[in-house]
Amino acid sequence: MFDPCSDLAAAKWIAASDEHWGKLVTLGPPGFPAYARLRFIPDPVHEGQSENDAVRQADAPSDNDQLRIAVGTLLRHTDAPDEGYLLMWDGWGRDSFPEPVLRTPRLTVPNREYYLCRVSLPDFVSGAIEDSWQAETNRSMPHPAFIWPSDRAWCVTSDVDPHWAGIGAQQSLIDPLLTEPRLDVVRVEPNEKLPFYS
Repeated sequence: MFDPCSDLAAAKWIAASDEHWGKLVTLGPPGFPAYARLRFIPDPVHEGQSENDAVRQADAPSDNDQLRIAVGTLLRHTDAPDEGYLLMWDGWGRDSFPEPVLRTPRLTVPNREYYLCRVSLPDFVSGAIEDSWQAETNRSMPHPAFIWPSDRAWCVTSDVDPHWAGIGAQQSLIDPLLTEPRLDVVRVEPNEKLPFYS
């Protein structure tokens, strides 16, 4: 279901980026024509608001479910191959990872380290990757920090700090996400100040 990678070459395009690390790990690698944010919860309404004060709809999908919906939408609107990659932040703790993943080297960017896994993107969308992960660890799979197809047509980035995931792609791939009723996706404008909770 998921294949831990000892060779990190597939992720070097992320590690080699000269983007400021904070923007890289929250919005994704530079160079895409368009960017958007998938908001797991609404943006803060005032300065200094705590994420604990945010109101999430009772029937809202989980963050992982929203990531799967977003990836599924991207796959429906692109010729991207089924093969893709996940970068998993190592900060979730060793117990969160299958043993074969822990035996692979980590990819380093400033202030973050990740394990790389090759996956079938349709299996990620269906939840089969999460099921396989949980079967090996007896724990829920942490959400991936980066998700992309092998042709790099798009990249979804979900860091632990913001309340949203960044998406980089062609505008034609962003547009279907903006109208997906199960998701709250907004465009990111050039030089926009991105919102964060305190």
